[in-house]
Amino acid sequence: MARNLPFKLNDEEIFRDKSIVNGEWIEAASGKRFDIFDPGNGKVWATAPDMGPEDVDAAVHATHEAFQSYRRTNPRTRAQYLLKWDALIRQHRDDIAQLVTHETGKPLAESQGELDYALGFTWWFAGEAERVQGTISVPSAPNRRIFTVKQPIGVAVALVPWNFPIAMILRKAGAALAAGCTMIVKPSPETPLSVLTLALLAERAGFPKGVFSVLTTSLENTPSLSEALCRHKLVKKVTFTGSTAVGKLVARICADGLKKVTLELGGNCPFLVFDDADLEAAATHLMALKWRHAGQACITANRVYVQEGVYEKFAQILKERTQKLVIGHGADSKTTLGPVTTPRSLDKAAKQVADAIANGGRIILGGDRPNNQNGVQNGSEEAKGPESGGYFFEPTLITSATDKMLIAREETFAPVLALFSFSTEEEAVRRANDTFMGLASYFFTKNVDRTWRLLENLEAGMIGMNCGNSSAAESPFGGIKESGYGKESGKDVAVNEYLITKTGTFVLDGQY
Repeated sequence: MARNLPFKLNDEEIFRDKSIVNGEWIEAASGKRFDIFDPGNGKVWATAPDMGPEDVDAAVHATHEAFQSYRRTNPRTRAQYLLKWDALIRQHRDDIAQLVTHETGKPLAESQGELDYALGFTWWFAGEAERVQGTISVPSAPNRRIFTVKQPIGVAVALVPWNFPIAMILRKAGAALAAGCTMIVKPSPETPLSVLTLALLAERAGFPKGVFSVLTTSLENTPSLSEALCRHKLVKKVTFTGSTAVGKLVARICADGLKKVTLELGGNCPFLVFDDADLEAAATHLMALKWRHAGQACITANRVYVQEGVYEKFAQILKERTQKLVIGHGADSKTTLGPVTTPRSLDKAAKQVADAIANGGRIILGGDRPNNQNGVQNGSEEAKGPESGGYFFEPTLITSATDKMLIAREETFAPVLALFSFSTEEEAVRRANDTFMGLASYFFTKNVDRTWRLLENLEAGMIGMNCGNSSAAESPFGGIKESGYGKESGKDVAVNEYLITKTGTFVLDGQY
């Protein structure tokens, strides 16, 4: 199969296009497979097994059986597995990046950057594996001691999105495997192949059979397969990254079995720029935060609030920088803005742009698909993009934005950015918090007192203080409100999501 790929791999043996359960590469019980599209040209370039609910029971039982021995594996051995996995992923970094680019559409440099970011999790959790500790304490009752021990919860299921297929897996699996859990991954239909490569490398790293399994499936079978996994009595933990709407369904289903759940859901993240901010620094961080993966990140800046005194200047800085982006296939080294991953994102972008115009917004850059003569054409010549059938949308800047617009009320997940004007700090905070989501917020100011007020007053699980994306293995990741609950990464908290605490009370013989 690898010889027929539209790109060359340094090691063709790492390509896998079958699901893996208990160390065996398998097809779906139905025998069906589904197509995988290259967002850069809209063409099918590979297929994968279309697993269904009928494939779940055998996979969970095999993973549960593997858990019975893996849970007793010495923590240092688990750490060594993780470090070996880390080393093998680093060794195949460029090949995996090719797979990610052709599955997601993101530029190759971004795919390589995702690998570098994601490898922080395997390295970090290798260290955390040996730091799972219980406690001993003296209670109020005489002649007693209270012990707590931490134990792995059991079989974990990871339901992951397509926008960061490597990072989402390693962040979840790194914590689970460090804790002593076994895991089944259900990747997004858009990005199964890069995940399967991780499974192969986990096997080569020495993880026992059944510890890390992957069930691929089509968009049509995703709901039924996911529900079957969530409902299975031997699944004890579910971790989901995706939309708030689907996250609520996952939580509802898992509630029937009182399963432990971590939800990392959607974001409608505000980005505040005050009059006293370093505008060039703010623009640099915003450019990286917004245009990375064509705006398809849960923590991307979705609403940019700029204080009146610097509004026009900041808009001009952004326009000048954004005009330099080059649209193209992610595999082209000149590309700095790739396609969106699915055609659905194109429809949503177009709808938000049309709504903004209808509500008084002004398009100062972009506004449509490249080379669409019916659309707004304000972009640079470099940004006109290919006519390839890929899922491309121009980087779009909207000024005179208002809170009535769709782009103010819903997550965009596309290369469309709106600038909102505000006058006072109190107004900015009120409008920033006016959303049911609370994943991340960002602000830029040189006022130290304001910095502390904003940290306290902005309603989000993560706050960027004169910085954009701050996600890292050592930093707890997660939101509040309807952006989910539970934390991924960070010291102690992430591994604890895969542990139970058992309390023991011991009565001493004699007086002490």
